[in-house]
Amino acid sequence: MDRRAFLTASKENSNKTSVQSSRTLSGIIPYTGTWTTNEIIHLLKRTMFGAKKADVDFFSSMTMDQAVDYLLNVTPAQTSPLPPIKNYSPTEDLAVAVGETWVYTNPTENGVMGERRASLKSWWIGQMVNQERNILEKLTLMWHNHFVIEMEMVGNAIYDYQYNVTLRKNALGNLKQFVKEITLNTGMLRYLNNYLNTKTAPDENYARELQELFTVGKGADNASPPYTEDDVKQAAKVLTGWIIDGANNVSLFKSTRHDTTNKQFSAFYNNTVITGRLLDDGALEVDDLLTMIFSKEDVSLNICRKIYRWFVYYEIDAAIEQNVIAPLAQIFRDNNYDIKPVLAALFKSEHFFDLVNRGCLIKNPTDVVVGLCREFNVVFPDAANYVSNYDMWNWLNSNCTSMQQQLGDPPNVAGWPAYYQAPQYHQIWINSDTLPKRNIFSDLMVTTGYKKNGITIVIDLTAFAATMSDPGNPNTLVDDVVSYLLRIPLTQQSKDQLKTDILLDGQANDNYWTSAWNTFVSTPSNTTNTNIVKTKLKNLYQYIMRLPEYQLS
Repeated sequence: MDRRAFLTASKENSNKTSVQSSRTLSGIIPYTGTWTTNEIIHLLKRTMFGAKKADVDFFSSMTMDQAVDYLLNVTPAQTSPLPPIKNYSPTEDLAVAVGETWVYTNPTENGVMGERRASLKSWWIGQMVNQERNILEKLTLMWHNHFVIEMEMVGNAIYDYQYNVTLRKNALGNLKQFVKEITLNTGMLRYLNNYLNTKTAPDENYARELQELFTVGKGADNASPPYTEDDVKQAAKVLTGWIIDGANNVSLFKSTRHDTTNKQFSAFYNNTVITGRLLDDGALEVDDLLTMIFSKEDVSLNICRKIYRWFVYYEIDAAIEQNVIAPLAQIFRDNNYDIKPVLAALFKSEHFFDLVNRGCLIKNPTDVVVGLCREFNVVFPDAANYVSNYDMWNWLNSNCTSMQQQLGDPPNVAGWPAYYQAPQYHQIWINSDTLPKRNIFSDLMVTTGYKKNGITIVIDLTAFAATMSDPGNPNTLVDDVVSYLLRIPLTQQSKDQLKTDILLDGQANDNYWTSAWNTFVSTPSNTTNTNIVKTKLKNLYQYIMRLPEYQLS
């Protein structure tokens, strides 16, 4: 399958129910349609990394409302997992013992931040692989793509970790508080140079991105910002005086570096004047700035578009702007910019479950890599074997990077182009380099797996089949595997062909597979039969994962 054919399949599915100029006229009124395994899988694939059979079974006892509420219910403990640890050479980073966390300790020698950063990224992948039954990991990655830092550019892995903590803590909280915390975060202060922003040498970098990317945006057409260049300059003055205390790894306000003059903003901000202050901790002017920015409806609209493109589809036409984005933005404002009510309204809406919005998103590389491991229940080493676990997670991360999604290091402050670069958007994920790499990854995981230091992670061919409803029935097995791995249904003719060519060895008798499976269950020591069963399952999974439909969510 070449890229053109793949993208054609994706585009055709995104338009399969639309006869109007708009893709769909559905809005955010509550969904009242069927609530079956198919809808549960759609919800889980969009809000988590993959839809595991066990998770689908778990949510099948709930109503749609209950399932969405459960996914959005993240406890404080879940937002604060145990931090990354030193999994690398004991002769490096001598300030920290092997197996202990490094996130609170400054190194005593140079050249260890790369090891720490690799540890952090591996740990982050591990959080995704072992995620709870909620939206937190998918949402944390979305906010990383919104409040971007490039960890290598930041340079200090402790700041990178503190940034990740800020994303997790605020992922489902209040956006205004989120923006304040990300503004004063050590990683962000370093990344966009606001730690260098002083009254005598103002740096406008963060003040610009705060408005252009993080809050106000550039309008529905993404053409030009509604605020002025002078608004950027005035915001930069408000933000002067913040530094990083490297000894304690915290942000601090230095009043001697702060511009205490009054800051006059444009008519876009209703000619607001932020009064210069000196005798405080600097947070009051930041609060005034954010209050002014959040008074503009543009903020709610911009963030809702970002959420929509991440969880639903990239194309926002006039009907979707009117029927989905605007009502969600109103909910955002009505709830004082709390994030959870917006997500709840979206995931419970007729629009989210509209047929046109199923199987239309090209998976990002992290969804491909982590989703495969979760859906096939790939077994990782025991938690006590942290060295091997970090090795495996690092390998998964390297695959994401090779497919052009480098966790922790998007290409620039705007994030990954798949979420903003018109007109291609998510089609950017698929090209002559990345599509073969996706197939190579799935081929490897379904055959030999990845092995290091005597430990292998690989798809257990028969264990996955055994989780299906009736693995001894070739018709049911094909139906089930297709329903869990593909979001676009195959025709009955295609499924019959899969069954005949792969499971029945070209024969017309279903009992051929049933007998082989039953023999495997009763006598797994029958090497010849077991090899036949495993080979056929390998061929079935491999074929399905090489279909263009497998790349869609």
